[in-house]
Amino acid sequence: MIVLMTIRLLGARCGVAYGYVLMMLDVLFALGLLLSPASQLRLAGFPVGPGEIFLLIWVVLTLGREAVRLGPPLTSALSRLLIFWSLFALAQSLGTLTANLIGDEHDPHWFLHDVLAYPLLAATSCLSVIEPHAGPRLHRVAWLLCALGTPFVALQLASAWGLIDISSVDPWWWDQFRGWSSNPHQLAVLCTVLALLSLHLAETSTRLGTRIAAIACAIVPIWAAKLTKSDSFSLILVTAGPIFLAFKFRVWLVSCAPRITFRSAFAWIVVFGLPAALVSAAPAAYSIASEVGDFAKAMARENPQQTEDKAELRLELWGQAARRGIESGMLGLGPGPHLEIPASIVFQRQLDEAQPKYVEHPQLTFAPNFEAHNTLLDLFTQGGLIVVLSFVWIVAAAFWAAYQTGQAGLPTLLYGLCTYAIATLIIRHPIFWFAISLCLVAGTEAGRPSGLRHRS
Repeated sequence: MIVLMTIRLLGARCGVAYGYVLMMLDVLFALGLLLSPASQLRLAGFPVGPGEIFLLIWVVLTLGREAVRLGPPLTSALSRLLIFWSLFALAQSLGTLTANLIGDEHDPHWFLHDVLAYPLLAATSCLSVIEPHAGPRLHRVAWLLCALGTPFVALQLASAWGLIDISSVDPWWWDQFRGWSSNPHQLAVLCTVLALLSLHLAETSTRLGTRIAAIACAIVPIWAAKLTKSDSFSLILVTAGPIFLAFKFRVWLVSCAPRITFRSAFAWIVVFGLPAALVSAAPAAYSIASEVGDFAKAMARENPQQTEDKAELRLELWGQAARRGIESGMLGLGPGPHLEIPASIVFQRQLDEAQPKYVEHPQLTFAPNFEAHNTLLDLFTQGGLIVVLSFVWIVAAAFWAAYQTGQAGLPTLLYGLCTYAIATLIIRHPIFWFAISLCLVAGTEAGRPSGLRHRS
């Protein structure tokens, strides 16, 4: 009897210890995702920063845990990510071989940058979806991201206002807030994900207190993202609300409850009343259009000439990327950037003597080393048509999985990230892969019988 009680006590203590270990792994993962954009915190000449170190430690510890368990089961989410990264590696290898065959030169610094970054992203995304309990684990990490994200972004705002001083950090990019990141867009992507994750957590919370807490976590990131003056964030800020409501109405309209709920009734009333509302609002259409135009102008940070110049530059880069990809036989040219730096950018850099401190961007060298700042086109120049199609497939799979959950927050989160993908290479952001993993696992959980969702 005493022996049995001792075994049970040891088992309970081991269970508590194992729970602490899992919690520490989740904290490491969340810190790695939050700190990965903070590239200004890297030591001079060191290629990785605290975010990458936290992620690497998390990957090593998680791999060790899986080695003890003799490997995870092959779930739908894990299978999809393994297929994507296998195709990605194949396409990048073919691109590198193609570049060698046609004698195309690349910048070794940025080539090595991508060669080191992609395996870490692959390991992070695949290990985040392993079972058991992938759904609850990712949900905990989402809460940690939002809870830790508010003070993390607040510290960066305090640095921008001079309340704290870090010698290696310049929180401003001219008049744009970039915090501890190299450029404002890195911080804007992080803040957008934190805000939309907070919306998702508020939607899935069952208690009023947790919903209020989740919504409160979105305030500081939205404020900071506004200070970055990111055009993509401005678009997301205007459109994310209507898109979220559209998904919610879809859920309420197709509700299969045996008795009609207030939400379903309200949704049907809105649908049937919408034509009449549109007819009655027709006389005010001109006034509404004028107000929307004024709002759009207020959101824009540049004058019309600057906006036109920026659009021409972006079209020039996109055209160059398409040509480079086609010249490679649609096989790509391997990791790294492959575009020539536009002459207008080179000229502007020569004029701007007062560059912000700690600016890391490609310099004019013997090899093309600039990016199109568009995810599909940059992937096209690296891995050709194979990697573009595989990327579209994994994003579509994640969106479909999110759609199947019947929730509005996750599809809205993917919409926000896809918006950023138009103007940046979103694939190199670890938090993008967290969002993809969260959606894939949520879809798997939604497809299970209700009795198995909390036991797997």
